[in-house]
Amino acid sequence: MPGYTAPSTLTTLSLRPLAMAISLALGAGMAHGAASAPADGTGDEAPVMQTITVTASSDANAYTARNSASASKFNLSLRETPQAVSVVTRAHMDDFRLDNASKVLAHTTGVTVEAVETDRSYYTARGYDITNFQFDGVGIAFVFGLVMGDLDTALFERVDIVRGANGLISSTGNPSATVNFMRKRPTPDLAASAGVMLGSWNTRRLDADVSTPLSDDGKVAARFVVVHEEGNSHLDRYSPRKDVAYAIVEAKLTADTSLALGHSYHNSLARGGMWGALPIAYTDGTPTNYPISTSTSADWSRWSILNNSSFAELAHQFNADWRVKATATYNRSSSDSKLFYVYGTPDKATGDGLFSYPSRYGSRNKQRLLDVAATGKFTLAGRQHDISMGVAWSTSTLDDVSYYGRGIGTALPNGTAFDGAYPEPLFDASTDGSAYKDERKNAYLATRLKLADNTKLLAGVNVVKADSTGSAYGVSQAKSQSDTSPYVGLVYDINRHVSAYASHTEIFNPQSSIDSRGQTLAAATGKSLEAGLKSEWFDGRLNLSGALFKTRQKNMAEAAGTTADFKTFYRGVDSQSQGVELDASGELAKGWQANAGYSQLRIKGDDGQDARTFIPRKQFHVATTYHVPALPTFKVGASLTWQDAIYNKVNDSTTLHQGAYAQLGLMASYDISRNVSLSLNLNNVTDKKHLNSLYWTQSLYAAGRNGSATLSWKY
Repeated sequence: MPGYTAPSTLTTLSLRPLAMAISLALGAGMAHGAASAPADGTGDEAPVMQTITVTASSDANAYTARNSASASKFNLSLRETPQAVSVVTRAHMDDFRLDNASKVLAHTTGVTVEAVETDRSYYTARGYDITNFQFDGVGIAFVFGLVMGDLDTALFERVDIVRGANGLISSTGNPSATVNFMRKRPTPDLAASAGVMLGSWNTRRLDADVSTPLSDDGKVAARFVVVHEEGNSHLDRYSPRKDVAYAIVEAKLTADTSLALGHSYHNSLARGGMWGALPIAYTDGTPTNYPISTSTSADWSRWSILNNSSFAELAHQFNADWRVKATATYNRSSSDSKLFYVYGTPDKATGDGLFSYPSRYGSRNKQRLLDVAATGKFTLAGRQHDISMGVAWSTSTLDDVSYYGRGIGTALPNGTAFDGAYPEPLFDASTDGSAYKDERKNAYLATRLKLADNTKLLAGVNVVKADSTGSAYGVSQAKSQSDTSPYVGLVYDINRHVSAYASHTEIFNPQSSIDSRGQTLAAATGKSLEAGLKSEWFDGRLNLSGALFKTRQKNMAEAAGTTADFKTFYRGVDSQSQGVELDASGELAKGWQANAGYSQLRIKGDDGQDARTFIPRKQFHVATTYHVPALPTFKVGASLTWQDAIYNKVNDSTTLHQGAYAQLGLMASYDISRNVSLSLNLNNVTDKKHLNSLYWTQSLYAAGRNGSATLSWKY
């Protein structure tokens, strides 16, 4: 039975449309500066008309970013960063309706989305689970293992994904990836937008985004985002609904000091959500093949998840070189659910062999985070170098309880596991739960040394201490683990467009999993190596990269079995992951944007055999849009995701399979006026039927062909 797990929960010239169009027509190669005129015979300078160069920025429509501080606290270009970084921008999200975190990560090089249920997901990269999530570069390791609920992306300007072990500034050095959600911020002038979306299965979405100055001098500004979405789905009885709100106020307290206060609210209610999923194999080992709408939920099933997050940022610029920022965050998450789990293996002829497991569940999770970071410059050997240092502290407390329903183990013959008719029981058969606290402290020091004009060395160290107390479903969560992880990265500029890089970091990942004797596993450790080439073109509007990586990890928890009362125990395993990643993002030509990537990996266990075979070894994705020159108000696009075949060997007689598959998406948008546009999106165009994941021994099918129409207004 799947257990419950709580979530962690320049100076630039603002161009008017005409000025932007003129600048684009003149081209990016326009000469800069003003010519000096010779003096006349009187010695007076002749009148000179100053030449002003206006360079248009199309960053609002870009599919790449010029800079990122997600891999370090240094705001570097992607080319200058000695680690693989992918960026999903606001334009990319809007074009392809990537309105939640799972959709964004599915459009990311080397990342898999393991949608094991309707309302819980795991994410993997380079063969390992992603457990490091950040907001504006501040975060806590995802100590609870998976994502619960639907994280809406309307709050974010972009999402940075740093692949590989990011132990330099993260609380742990997990070898998969770090996902950094960058929140929207107030704009200098009044701006507003709103949209109405109608989609398949009667899905409706309303959203609005307003940014406005709050003071005459513009020193105080605010931004507000609201979202409401509801509808049905491709699954029987499943009707998700969510309400999202976000507010942030930024104030310039002095010329050098700024303060930001923000809060986000996310309330989701899923009726008919699945706890667990469908059986994938019959008792004879052959695969099941249900209609994609099949669900094990009961008519009375529901899952409510409420997340609130408050944060405050205080930043001070001491001088041109030194800046410090302190961020405090308080997250509160709660959930309340009544769910119906179906377990067992069905007989192919009769359908018998499935049994009931109803339960009611409630949880409360609180997180407190404090992060203080300073960045600056210093001079050594005649060169100016960068330095960054910081400390972070976080606590997370979880209290939850499960009320198990009467009738656990009731047989569900003749397809009654899928009709939703199982009666709602009294939830008083027994109770169990969790009450534990996780505390993490880390401090880091990093420097970026300019060894030569074309060579930069990024080096640092991160000290982490993780402590936990309490228990979860009768299993102790107590641990006290600490380590010091070094990081080093080198970037060498081959020419003005291309750089080579290499990086090395150590892995330290605290664990609370218990073995068959009830003992807590020691922290997972290891090393991660990466090398590659990066290039940028068209003044940073196009970024290309290629990476080779190799990771060795020891003692990583892997499920080894279950006890008689359905509790999972683990064993520490050693593994090695290695592979290649190719990534491209940005403007390929005027009006042509793209984000694409290919990854290939190999994962071996300590026995030398293939491990984690539910993760595809080869993946490809591309999302691209094009403004039709003859119709400048018309834009078309397409997306494609592909992965090769996967499998999961359950035992000697049963191996679960999912063949290779691709999903095609199409989009088109038309600007009806300067302020109003209409966009159409079509997903899974070929109506390909496939399972979402083989992470578990149960799974559900992906949605079939579906689409949406969105009417948007912008001021």
